[in-house]
Amino acid sequence: MSWANPEYFWLLALLPLLIGIQVWRFIHKKRPSLIYSAVSDLTDLPGNYRKWGVWVSPLLFWISYALIVLAVARPQIQNATIEQEVEGIDIILSIDISSSMLAEDFEPNRMIAAKELAGTFVDDRPNDRIGLNVFARQSFTVCPPTTDHRLLKELLDDVDIGMVQDGTAIGLGIATAINRLKDSEAESRVIILLTDGLNNAGEIDPVTAGELAQTHGIRVYTLGIGSRGTAPYPVQDPVFGTRYQNVRVDIDEDMLISIAERTGGRYFRATSTEELHEIYREIDELERTEIEEIIYTDQQDLYHNFLLPAILLGFLALISDKIFFRTPLG
Repeated sequence: MSWANPEYFWLLALLPLLIGIQVWRFIHKKRPSLIYSAVSDLTDLPGNYRKWGVWVSPLLFWISYALIVLAVARPQIQNATIEQEVEGIDIILSIDISSSMLAEDFEPNRMIAAKELAGTFVDDRPNDRIGLNVFARQSFTVCPPTTDHRLLKELLDDVDIGMVQDGTAIGLGIATAINRLKDSEAESRVIILLTDGLNNAGEIDPVTAGELAQTHGIRVYTLGIGSRGTAPYPVQDPVFGTRYQNVRVDIDEDMLISIAERTGGRYFRATSTEELHEIYREIDELERTEIEEIIYTDQQDLYHNFLLPAILLGFLALISDKIFFRTPLG
């Protein structure tokens, strides 16, 4: 609640002065007296309640005065209606699920880190339709672009190594995502491709897939993840159980850069979980949804909620003073 004329609140400062004047007049008023031997027998006479009513009229008047000041200050309540026009973005997350994603140069490994940070990215974009596809030797759509982000994250949690035959078909991963976006009517269409290896499978060359994305006006952001040099990789040993060996990290960065630049996207390299987190944040800033807000504001006056009780209390003060109680305050 706000006040249209708050400058009138200073009138409330006069209230203590009015109360003080009436109390002073009551204390110093000359009253008629009658000498009588004893008054104990007079206390129970009918009508003696009126001596307590001497303060009813002033009290009602003081409250009425305060309510009138509040009414003059014009209390108001604002009703705001907001209309939003959202320029949505359709996004496909295309994630490599080849066995090399088990390498533990990310915490706890590349696969889990990629899924967790992809989930955070989804949470930060409530207005966009986001889908998911995965690829290894084959590629398939886990979830088409949707605004049901709860369902999307549940399906993302279920993604794991071994869902398809092992390998790295980057071109096929891009092509599958394009197939989901090419008929979209969204103003902006984006593929975020995450991989940790070299293209070694699939019938579609990654650069050719990039050209196809360019033809359809789809931007591709490519993410290469993996430490530089070697990375610890878990190997199952029938005798000693799980042991680790360092495997070489090979990412075809030239190819990923070419795809990104050709489509108007960008290439990023992440060598740690923290860097991958920052990359998702940067992409989030680069691909912002445009929201146009139209705000309609309506002011509703509430002064009558104070003025009507003030009039009623003023009337009660008058009749209590003139009819019900004696008026020694004069």
